[in-house]
Amino acid sequence: MNYPYQINSFDQYQSDYKRSVADPEGFWAGIAENFSWRRKWDKVLEWNFKDPRVEWFMGGKLNITENCLDRHLEKKGDVPAIIWEPNNPEEKSRTLTYSELHKEVCRFANVLKNNGVVKGDRVCIYMGMVPELSVALLACARIGAIHSVIFGGFSAQSIADRLQDARAEYIITCDGAFRGAKDIPLKAIIDDALVTCSFVKRVIVFERTKTPVSMIKGRDVWWLDEMKNAGDDCPAEEMDAEDLLFILYTSGSTGKPKGVVHTCAGYMIWAAYTFVNVFQYQPGDVHFCTADIGWITGHSYIVYGPLAAGATTMIFEGIPTYPDAGRFWEIVDKHNVNILYTAPTAIRSLMSYGTAPLENKNLSSLKTLGTVGEPINEEAWHWYDQHIGKGKCPIVDTWWQTETGGVLISNLAGVTPAKPGYATLPLPGVQPVLLDEKGQIIEGNDVSGNLCIRFPWPGILRTTYGDHERCRTTYFTAYENLYFTGDGCLRDADGFYRITGRVDDVLNVSGHRIGTAEVENAINMHSGVIESAVVGFPHEIKGQGIYAYVIFTGNLEGDLTRKDIAQTVTRIIGPIAKPDKIQFVTGLPKTRSGKIMRRILRKIAEGEMSQLGDTSTLLDPAVVEEIKKGKL
Repeated sequence: MNYPYQINSFDQYQSDYKRSVADPEGFWAGIAENFSWRRKWDKVLEWNFKDPRVEWFMGGKLNITENCLDRHLEKKGDVPAIIWEPNNPEEKSRTLTYSELHKEVCRFANVLKNNGVVKGDRVCIYMGMVPELSVALLACARIGAIHSVIFGGFSAQSIADRLQDARAEYIITCDGAFRGAKDIPLKAIIDDALVTCSFVKRVIVFERTKTPVSMIKGRDVWWLDEMKNAGDDCPAEEMDAEDLLFILYTSGSTGKPKGVVHTCAGYMIWAAYTFVNVFQYQPGDVHFCTADIGWITGHSYIVYGPLAAGATTMIFEGIPTYPDAGRFWEIVDKHNVNILYTAPTAIRSLMSYGTAPLENKNLSSLKTLGTVGEPINEEAWHWYDQHIGKGKCPIVDTWWQTETGGVLISNLAGVTPAKPGYATLPLPGVQPVLLDEKGQIIEGNDVSGNLCIRFPWPGILRTTYGDHERCRTTYFTAYENLYFTGDGCLRDADGFYRITGRVDDVLNVSGHRIGTAEVENAINMHSGVIESAVVGFPHEIKGQGIYAYVIFTGNLEGDLTRKDIAQTVTRIIGPIAKPDKIQFVTGLPKTRSGKIMRRILRKIAEGEMSQLGDTSTLLDPAVVEEIKKGKL
């Protein structure tokens, strides 16, 4: 049985795409009819990209959890909603059916209410990859609280920044988390973050690792104790289509992370529509997205998209190489996984182990493979196709962002053409345009430019939390009446799109966006650092590595100082932002107005010494020669 909105052929894709552009309101109203509404909308869409203001399904009332849970109970109550695979393969996996998940969510929603959480409150969630993480998200959504998930690899300082920005008075965390051979002391990190966040009223702690933790009377409570006192009947709060669903922080080109806001109806419809179509999901399939729920990929393609479609979704607590590099393939065989959605970083990392970890792995259950987070290089694409898909599984190369809520450009598995290294074609409702340096639209094929979108889709961000002006200046001022993605893009002779990477000061490390300014701010906090500049360079596993140029004063002890600086970055942001290379320099290439010429530093980091362009306009051109000589 297909979904009424599932695209089944290339012809249908083309006709749906045309219709979505010619009559977007009619098209999306038809899709929206497939979901549960308390009250139908008065108007499908009102928008302008100047303010910017985008509203979908105005006047419509619904609750996303009724769409993800309640409406499936009658026919799918006993169908697995979540299959959880623990970090340690010796530990038993867990399965929650739709009726069990519904019960857990209702109970935890009552726990939140019992602890004072009301509609509109911000709840920060900082947990390991346990099923209770998705329960926490859905429980917030059920009572109209706004969740903000923070990835378990972030430091106390990064958490404090996000808590302060969102004024989140409630926190849900775990005593600790298992990740590979490591135990991460989540509650202790939260305690450090709360030193500067005295406004936090309640911390609810789920016990996972049995790590000793400090529980503060009047503030900290145990998840299990609270669940004992909560009933499992919790009617869903009626929400407006445009009410806030969640805030998710993402790095920008300034040091301060920005809280991307998604709302209830448009996000839900986009997540479900793209999930069903991109992966060509069929009822009964097991969908395994390997992302962390702390990132947008986990929100849209582990939790909301699959559950809104009544799918079976997998949550994996561990990492691809623990206890060995065959872990993903064991999970695929153990749970008869049909769809595997992972990052090029993971694929390249697993490629480096050769094919030995694939021996005795069947993998015949796989029907669709997918990649996310960054463009996949052709070598990794072919390895994935040949060794994992056995040449029989279509690979969807999905391009999208935290801000877009779901996939914007991708082939649809086995339905539209694929091309290695290309995201290929836009989904219905997505109208991409390429622009040149002067801001002119580039027509035709075999061209490249900056990627913008000229019309809103239901999953587009609505604002940046507490700072709408930042949303406007970041995404809508570079080009008039267009959403600017920040990515460069090539459109080939067939009209297929290939993303060529960021054009602003944002790095894409292992599929995670990290602002150069954020890393520089952290490096500059080390007592011996006067100034630093950070650029990306090609990294064979991560896609992009972090190369830092540092002016250091005082007693310089080579590798030891490098380790100290790396440790400082880990403390302030988290291990994901740790520089791969740190080169000590006496000066940085600057213009006479004081602007650091990162373009030159990037070329040096990439080893392209002969293509530095004109350096005569620099304040001190000799600095460039010195940096070239000292390149690591």
